[in-house]
Amino acid sequence: MADPKSIKINLSTETEDGNESVSYNARAVCSPPPKELESLNNASVLSGSQNNLCNGSSSVTITSSGALRKVPNNSPTGHKKPMISLTHLPKRPPVDIEFIDLSYSVSEGRKRGYKTILKCVNGKFRSGELTGIMGPSGAGKSTLMNILAGYKTSNLDGSVLINGKERSLRRFRKMSCYIMQDDCLSPQLTVKEAMTVAANLKLGKGITRSEKKVVINEIMETLGLQDCTDTYAASLSGGQRKRLSIALELVNNPPVMFFDEPTSGLDSSSCFQCLCLLKSLARGGRTVICTIHQPSARLFEMFDHLYMLAEGQCIYRGNVSGLVPFLSSMGLNCPSYHNPADYVMEVACGEHGDYVQKLVVAVNAGRCNTYLQKSDQRKVISNDIAKETIPLKPQCESLPVPNGFANKTSTATPATCTTSLLDSSENLPQIEKSGFPTSGVLQFWILLKRTIAITLRDKTLTRMRLVAHIIIGILLGLIYYDIGNNAAKVMSNAGCLFFTTMFTMFTAMMPTILTFPMEMSVFVREHLNYWYSLKAYYFAKTLADIPFQIVLTACYVMGVYYLTSQPLEATRFAMVLLISVLTALVSQSFGLLVGAAFNIEGGVFLGPISTIPLVLFSGFFANLKDIPVYLKWLPYMSYVKYSFEATMISIYGLDRPKLDCQDDYCHFKYPTKFLDQMAMKSDMLTYTIDVVVLCGLFVVLRICAYFVLRIKLLQVR
Repeated sequence: MADPKSIKINLSTETEDGNESVSYNARAVCSPPPKELESLNNASVLSGSQNNLCNGSSSVTITSSGALRKVPNNSPTGHKKPMISLTHLPKRPPVDIEFIDLSYSVSEGRKRGYKTILKCVNGKFRSGELTGIMGPSGAGKSTLMNILAGYKTSNLDGSVLINGKERSLRRFRKMSCYIMQDDCLSPQLTVKEAMTVAANLKLGKGITRSEKKVVINEIMETLGLQDCTDTYAASLSGGQRKRLSIALELVNNPPVMFFDEPTSGLDSSSCFQCLCLLKSLARGGRTVICTIHQPSARLFEMFDHLYMLAEGQCIYRGNVSGLVPFLSSMGLNCPSYHNPADYVMEVACGEHGDYVQKLVVAVNAGRCNTYLQKSDQRKVISNDIAKETIPLKPQCESLPVPNGFANKTSTATPATCTTSLLDSSENLPQIEKSGFPTSGVLQFWILLKRTIAITLRDKTLTRMRLVAHIIIGILLGLIYYDIGNNAAKVMSNAGCLFFTTMFTMFTAMMPTILTFPMEMSVFVREHLNYWYSLKAYYFAKTLADIPFQIVLTACYVMGVYYLTSQPLEATRFAMVLLISVLTALVSQSFGLLVGAAFNIEGGVFLGPISTIPLVLFSGFFANLKDIPVYLKWLPYMSYVKYSFEATMISIYGLDRPKLDCQDDYCHFKYPTKFLDQMAMKSDMLTYTIDVVVLCGLFVVLRICAYFVLRIKLLQVR
């Protein structure tokens, strides 16, 4: 028999009102039309488009007399419809995933026991198929996918095989991707910028910049993202965000793709387009696995393979078209008007009786396998005819189906995930050494540029902070105008200096607490999909914001320093600026630690609350001499104490001349006397110690935040 080909079948007939027409996409073999089509008497026009036709770019018309006539395969406008193929992606081999006697349990905490989530489930997910994992809430579908993706490894029994061999988890994670339910994207990057970053990180150094651009443009055109190339991710629609999430992971052409509820939050049209895309990706030779929650009948029929779970056990595995006959053989007759997906969910929930264990026994006995051959034959005539050449844009244009994927059962050698002008073998040695396609230095440089761009565009993190520093600086300068050299207003000036320390601390800490948890979702997705290492991300994140913090702090300090008439000496100003910058960096590190350890709600509460003891023991509200002996050690734990002390030394220490006194008597006419009153020394050594302590705290807090991130990643895995 000839190889399966795509043809366009037109059936026409004359009616009293003229020619009527309906259309659908068709796939058939290069042989006479099937009997189902010959028996149609009143069909108007059935048309579809696909390349790889039996005889060039043409179609076949079946007239009312049954004769075959070849017609040009043109669009209604007379132009040929371009077919897009991902020919420039790195070539990847097909991957079949098989799991045997898989069991998983979780600890129930205080009960000191374990709850079994999966109970000895078996199955095989093949390349070239779109597999859906379904089940009621708590059935274990997300757990199963997380295990197959390699995110859950503890309390696990059974084995996972890749192409019949024991899985190497590290290598498998490098050739698979996990696209989460929530589209974790950087909102300040455009579609093209996000794709460029992904290409630079996921494609090795052996691929030139021009070749990366070809890959990017090809993916964007195929997934229908060219119209929003310069649109920020925050402005994309739900369907566009989902396609962008897929496009980012498609850059290095992973042979295995996992999707967690890909249709969640989308309308019916976007759901259909999303599944069209997933099916097209699967037809390209990839293994596409996704969890799905009660799809419509239209969406349900688009799946090739269904794995149904109930109570942690498999109650059906096989082709979608074999589900209804299998249930009928078990005495569960799905009504013709009923959505099979809804019906099998009702069965799994026990609404039609206690059939779960009976179905589990039937599945383990291989009863599902008897429907595979029949359903495959029906799929060639029906499902694949209607859905293998589904459009992705605007109606969902598909990726072209490689030869041999029209009829999966007749394919001896599965196709790879697209052909390639770029061989993936050049990246293998480097990947084996580092675990990532690019070196750590290159990762750091790419992430540094991206972080700087995001920071510049972030209104909360940059623009609002800049405006706040300028406005509050001017306001504070007007309130404490020209008091810096007045001996009668020394306490007011000390309050001004303390407020400067407080303002610098909170403006550096709070934005980080607010924004970093939101960035965490993007970081977790990219890191777990092997884009870059934690070290590269963290160093880039640490270094990128330092210039902005210096500029913002300098703008604030210069305004306040001049308006309040502090001593106009370059040395003293430099000392105050240095302490203010170090205070901002330490506060930002503290905010980074809180933001990494907690979510936004917890961070917003714990961040300000935890600073209260630091402020209380700073030496301004409570004199350090008056603190009880058993609490004398607490001020040394407060970095605000070191900041305020160093600022006071910069202004009033280092043998500053006596202050101006406009009254008859000024108690603090000599600055040294005021420092003694505040229990502070006035020498340079104390200032140096304060600077060293702040630098040490900056390093320690950054290291702590790094290890908190590592722990968070281990929990995710």
